[in-house]
Amino acid sequence: MTTITIAAVGDLLMKKKMVASAAREGGFAPIFAKVKPYLRRADLTIGNLETTFSGKRFREKPGKLLFSSPDEFAAVLRNVGFDVVGTANNHCMDGGLSGLRRTLNVLDRHGLRHTGTYRSAREARRRRIVNVKGVKIGILAYTKGTNGIPVPEPWSVNRLNRKKMIADVRSLKRRTDFIIACLHFGKEFKTYPDRSQIRLMRLLFYNGVNVVLGAHPHVLHPIRMVRMKDIDGRVRNRIAASSLGNFVSVELPRHTARLRGAILRLTLTKKAKGITDVLKMSRVPTRILQNAGKKNVFRVVPDR
Repeated sequence: MTTITIAAVGDLLMKKKMVASAAREGGFAPIFAKVKPYLRRADLTIGNLETTFSGKRFREKPGKLLFSSPDEFAAVLRNVGFDVVGTANNHCMDGGLSGLRRTLNVLDRHGLRHTGTYRSAREARRRRIVNVKGVKIGILAYTKGTNGIPVPEPWSVNRLNRKKMIADVRSLKRRTDFIIACLHFGKEFKTYPDRSQIRLMRLLFYNGVNVVLGAHPHVLHPIRMVRMKDIDGRVRNRIAASSLGNFVSVELPRHTARLRGAILRLTLTKKAKGITDVLKMSRVPTRILQNAGKKNVFRVVPDR
């Protein structure tokens, strides 16, 4: 029997105040120092990259909340333990198609695997499969919207299209032991999933998805493990995490719920017969400190 561990977090939102603070401190690493051990301890660590690496061509627009981060942020994410990031979210087009492509190039350069956005139609047809100690894990990512920004090449961003999602899951089932779907969906600041989110998660579980990792509400939702049979008759533990909250962000102090998130920790086992399932689930609550010792110094810390 093979046992592996997965860690997953929610939104990686690198806003201007935090970028400026990191520049004063000499880098982004101190922000994550207290949670780095939890991220590096896992065999596979996943997050939602809610920013771009659009480079010097990035231009802000009046009235639009657009994100781009220094390339050094990618290097720090890899160093603190992230292995894979989902890139399909409402900010993935903030730098246009050129920013989207550059983001993926930067992630590649720093050894961060990614899924959800693509540089070519050929790349979009590939599936992200990560081999962890002989356990093949398929990872998919989809988004409801793109911040109102048109996507000239539809294949460049995975959208929440049920037919496509089910087809993707079915193609992965033949080649993997376990499937994770990262969904950027729901309503901002709502503390529970709505009916449409619950229906979509159940549909994915029925078609063979093992774990749903949600993002976009920016607050933590309840995380549930349910025993459920899929279309192939396989009974497995399914993890519904419709929002893991903000892992790193800048928020107004009164919005305390937006400063809290969680590191979801899953233990998987693959038995001799090839059956892979979630053995146990736990979570490490996290909190963003916005004035850690001095004004505008940021830290992500375990909230125990």
